Amino acid sequence: MPLVLNEEQEMLRDMARGYLTDKAPVTQLRKLRDTEDESGFSRDAWRDMAEMGWTGVLVGEDHGGVDMGFMAMGVIAEEMGRTLTASPFVSTAVMAATALRQAGGGAHDARWLPSIVAGEAVIALALDEGRKHDPAKTAMKAERHGNGFKLDGAKTFVADGHVADAMIVAARTAGAPGEEQGLTLFMVEKDAAGLKTERTMMVDSRNAAHVAFDGVEVTADAVLGEVDNGAVILDRALNAGRAALAAELSGSAQESFERTVDYLKERKQFGQVIGTFQALQHRCAHLFTELELARSIMMKALQTLDEAPEHAGHIVAAAKAKVSQVARLSANEAVQLHGGIGMTDEHEIGFFMKRIRVASEMLGDANYHADRLAKMQQY
Repeated sequence: MPLVLNEEQEMLRDMARGYLTDKAPVTQLRKLRDTEDESGFSRDAWRDMAEMGWTGVLVGEDHGGVDMGFMAMGVIAEEMGRTLTASPFVSTAVMAATALRQAGGGAHDARWLPSIVAGEAVIALALDEGRKHDPAKTAMKAERHGNGFKLDGAKTFVADGHVADAMIVAARTAGAPGEEQGLTLFMVEKDAAGLKTERTMMVDSRNAAHVAFDGVEVTADAVLGEVDNGAVILDRALNAGRAALAAELSGSAQESFERTVDYLKERKQFGQVIGTFQALQHRCAHLFTELELARSIMMKALQTLDEAPEHAGHIVAAAKAKVSQVARLSANEAVQLHGGIGMTDEHEIGFFMKRIRVASEMLGDANYHADRLAKMQQY
């Protein structure tokens, strides 16, 4: 299929851009940071997103969603990247919704999917335990206890974990750290005894949480999918989240590039507009080609998730790796080409660099996905 948006997706893009530019600009993120907002995102904006159907973009109509697919999800995420919109979109509307649908229905779907669509529930994915993303290294234990399980361990950098109504928790019920099999997913609600969350503000002014599980008891009904076989659901949810982050990174990279080009057309030095300097033109031309390549592979990943999700792992890994690299290049060039003003907090371009650094690390950086892709290709 051509790597272009159809008419419906273009309308969604225009609507999203108009709303986010007006209601969720970068100044809103600055305000959330400066006021140390308890949620870390605008609850009013999140409700608006729910009313526009964004929270249900990956949820079936039987649970109140609009089920527009991953390309539509990517359109929204890309526009959020342009305005650095802080929201639980990726954690809740993308990864949690995908995991719940992949689990194959049941009580969890009936309880949580309508709440996600309505913008009433925030659900976080509690996965990583170290400084780098690596699901296979999960060491947190879930041991049989009575008619359920007891969870012991800790999770780190849980996006939106401090405000989550529930968490999808990956724990090991078999095998050893380093093995992909033996993982089980559990739905753990925020008021579970023994669950402690510690909010942490990241460098991009977004919020995450360190979460400790001290003998947290859950019933067998808390299991999402099958015991010991959670990797199947987890892989689908992670692919969805990685594609969403690639789309967001693409939007942030494009916006920082466009702002930089506008600046080069206005800034004068030695009596000349600096955009006329050939060396700067060459840097911009190179970055433009890289942005186009990155956006193309990101769109291909979204298409593949819609058409053949079981075969999307390769292209999603390639997209997350490529877009992460290009977005970091775009942010670095933006700050450098803005000169001294680009280093000041008063100028917004620095916010793009910080968010791009964090988003490129989330769910695996470029090196992680390059290695993952190589292993998939049996190198």
